Amino acid sequence: MTGPAVASASFGGRLTTGPAADPSRLPGVSVGHASAADTGVTVVACPEGAVAAVDVRGGGPGTRETDLLEPHNTVREAHAIVLSGGSAFGLAAADGVMRGLAERGHGFGVTEEFPDVRVPIVPAAVIFDLLLGERHVPDADMGRAALADALDGSEADTDSETGSGAGSDAGYNSGSDSGSGCVGAGTGAMAGAIKGGVGRAAVTLADGSTVAAIVVANPMGAVAGLDGRLWADPGRGAIPESALAAIGERFVGLTKVPVPKDAAGGGGDGAVGKLNTTIGCIVTDAALTQDQAKRLAMAGHDGLARAIRPAHLPMDGDTLFCLATGTFRAAGALEGEKDPAGPSASDSVDPAVLALLSAAAADAVEHAIVDAVTAAESRAGVPSFTDLIQPGRAGHAG
Repeated sequence: MTGPAVASASFGGRLTTGPAADPSRLPGVSVGHASAADTGVTVVACPEGAVAAVDVRGGGPGTRETDLLEPHNTVREAHAIVLSGGSAFGLAAADGVMRGLAERGHGFGVTEEFPDVRVPIVPAAVIFDLLLGERHVPDADMGRAALADALDGSEADTDSETGSGAGSDAGYNSGSDSGSGCVGAGTGAMAGAIKGGVGRAAVTLADGSTVAAIVVANPMGAVAGLDGRLWADPGRGAIPESALAAIGERFVGLTKVPVPKDAAGGGGDGAVGKLNTTIGCIVTDAALTQDQAKRLAMAGHDGLARAIRPAHLPMDGDTLFCLATGTFRAAGALEGEKDPAGPSASDSVDPAVLALLSAAAADAVEHAIVDAVTAAESRAGVPSFTDLIQPGRAGHAG
């Protein structure tokens, strides 16, 4: 059910979802996925570096290199962002991405005296998916496979056991139609009481600049209200009352909050309530400072909270990164001296342009979450939104 282009975003920009919205359509950026069993890894690669920032909310984050991305610290660029399943175990996937980039000659130049010594900057965030289906966690090999899928696509020649490369059971080309739903880091995601996944959306502003988002929707909160309609896109259809009633025997509304067990032992499974966290990466071709990229990451959480209610809970670790490539110079961009920490670190936009980019970031994240849950398929006993709203398929969870 990945949707076509939508007429406009909330402020007039052109909104797209699904394949047309993949961040890999922006110059210098590529996206890859790898998965095995019921977990996986998604990599947003920018090998030449992009200004990077992050905003972490929720009470249970699992992250790597996020302190480094604070504007008061030295390094302003990242070379890839890793989104992974596997809870804290999944952070190991970033090791494989880091080594893969280093072998290709990408990374932060440590010293001019030794130009071959480079350290790729690879921040990462994870979701908790350990209790869904088979017990498998991403590792460095799976991270390397996702990077190969991003940078090599269908030409990737990697170990099929790790789920890498197009043509394997679990590797996905960054620009393919399978880049939404149960792919990569979204393989084992659960959005409230229904199946979550990876989603993509992008907003193109009037000046031609673009803000894209790729999100792994795995929240404790609900993506739909008690009427069965998605908060962020009620026109997509409604989950029937019978299906809502069945879900309500285990969960509070469509959240992942379990119904308390009664005297007869009925009620929800408290363990499932720990399967949480929504993570993602906002990517723009606008030229931004790290402070401004941080504003986009912050604004993205507004879109997250519009699509997921409630959001940022104690058992969530909601984390959004932002990458600004600077390949498009929006109206109002200000030239500055080149910063040694990065080729576009001193570029800037004026506050009016930043406001539009921030609004676009919120819309992109909101609709990427819609794309995630509408593209997801039922799995491991967890029904998808699409199966629930289609007559004759409600409750199917193969």
